[in-house]
Amino acid sequence: MADPAVLQQMRDDWNQRAREDARYYVACGRRGQPDEEFFSSAGDVVRLLEEELKRLPRNLPPQARRALEVGCGPGRLMRPMSRNFGELHGVDVSDEMIRLAEARFSGASGMHLHATSGSDLAPLSADYFDFVYSYAVFRHIPSRDVVLSCFDEIRRVLKPGGIARLQLSGLAPNGKKPDTWDGVRLMRGEIVDYTRDHDFQLLALEGAGTPNMWTTWRKQPAGWRARLKNPGASSKIQRSANAYTGEPVVPASGRLASVSFWIEQLPADCDLNDLQIAFDGAPGTPSYIGPLESGTVNSVHADLPRGLRTGLIPVELMWLGVPLCTPVWLRVIPPGPMTPRFCSVADGATLLAGPRIESGAVKLVLEDLAESEAPSTAVDGQPVEELEWFSTDAAAGRFEVNFRLPADLPRGAHQIELRQGAHSFPPVTIEVV
Repeated sequence: MADPAVLQQMRDDWNQRAREDARYYVACGRRGQPDEEFFSSAGDVVRLLEEELKRLPRNLPPQARRALEVGCGPGRLMRPMSRNFGELHGVDVSDEMIRLAEARFSGASGMHLHATSGSDLAPLSADYFDFVYSYAVFRHIPSRDVVLSCFDEIRRVLKPGGIARLQLSGLAPNGKKPDTWDGVRLMRGEIVDYTRDHDFQLLALEGAGTPNMWTTWRKQPAGWRARLKNPGASSKIQRSANAYTGEPVVPASGRLASVSFWIEQLPADCDLNDLQIAFDGAPGTPSYIGPLESGTVNSVHADLPRGLRTGLIPVELMWLGVPLCTPVWLRVIPPGPMTPRFCSVADGATLLAGPRIESGAVKLVLEDLAESEAPSTAVDGQPVEELEWFSTDAAAGRFEVNFRLPADLPRGAHQIELRQGAHSFPPVTIEVV
């Protein structure tokens, strides 16, 4: 059961953030962000959400659909997402966020807003929504009990066959006590267990181990899984390719070590919980089952297992412990060399500021970084005494390095030098303003 004190803290903190600068705390772009820039920043997320609408019944027109956004804030996603539905509801634990959204959508047809406790969807009816979505909300919840209560409520309000698309933090726990900004983190196994135990068909679990983990669930009847049966080798793999490049080869490790299969006649009830993909006998990690394409074909994505040999590799797909189709062959090639590099440098609190450092905090993102040794950083040759570094994507060797600049650093251009072991990165220029 959710702790009332935790729920009150969530409400108080987010009301304060809404009063201070709602747009900044929702998108972390920049303080005092202009209206149109704030709303245009939703574009990439909206495209990801709209891809999942292909899973809804094709005979259900947009105006007949009902959707819910969990954690709607001032309505950044609701405005563009409303074009896909006849009725769109938004809930938020913050009364202030709801007030801002109500001012935005006053008089808009089909838009409904509700302040809630943060752990339930009490104002909303059961079996009502075709689509429930949430972005950058659960990663700010400080209690696992609250998150699981929200999941239970999402199941309650979804129609049978309805779709939930949720974004979570999949980072490994860091030993710190979660709060209303850096909330609980959920591992892949927790999502697998929850969906299995609560009769959800798990259709996507992407970005596990990263701060941007996405998952897609379909609500199934109670006891559904126990009634599943595999008709046995009735599907056929049309083709396979690298999931990122489309090429017919896949590297054995690294960020591109993922394969896509296009499968004819995939059973409609197939999900990631009961799908096994073996590469040369070693289990891979299925991450995505796409919506039906061309009437008969689904795409299925899987990450290769670690330590896989190169060459022609036999691949076998199983569902419910029974072969799903005839095994196929996949060409696995050696990975390219690890080349540690900067991906980006930005103000640690104002991401759109880029290398113009306004807050005194610096965020570096690096790839192909070895995990064995902490990096060292200097600003104009002066060592940084305290820095935080952690993996945000093990497959890509992607790390985030955060530190504060010396308090007496003058305004103007400065150079950041970073080393890891014997490797020195090229200096990066920042501007302190």
